[in-house]
Amino acid sequence: MEAVARCDAERLELERSRVAPELRERITTPVYSVADRFASWEHVVRRMEPGWSSDDFYPISAYENGLDSRDSLDQLMNGQLAVARQGALGQLLVQLDARFAAASVPDPERSLRAWVRPTKASPEAELAEWWKRRPLRDPWD
Repeated sequence: MEAVARCDAERLELERSRVAPELRERITTPVYSVADRFASWEHVVRRMEPGWSSDDFYPISAYENGLDSRDSLDQLMNGQLAVARQGALGQLLVQLDARFAAASVPDPERSLRAWVRPTKASPEAELAEWWKRRPLRDPWD
């Protein structure tokens, strides 16, 4: 929890540095906290699983944002939160990744690449596994 608090405190300072001085003190929690990143990834996974209602609007860009959140979780768990990898957060990430794998299939043709692209310019070979899979059921239909 200490590592998460430090990570969120650093993120809060970064987010505060990007706004006008008169707004800085009004921001008390980071918009892009560790919890928010996990929630974003879980939301994508839940949407892809069988039985999820697709009645509400979910654009393909939201799927892309979820994959970006997964990238940021990977960076955190390999960096600032490395100590948490063996604990509950690491287990949660493993469980979410397993659920994602079960609700997706390999996509060697990169059929979604025209709509879903990583935000960071990376060679295709360096992309994480989640960028190389597609949902069994498209959650944006």
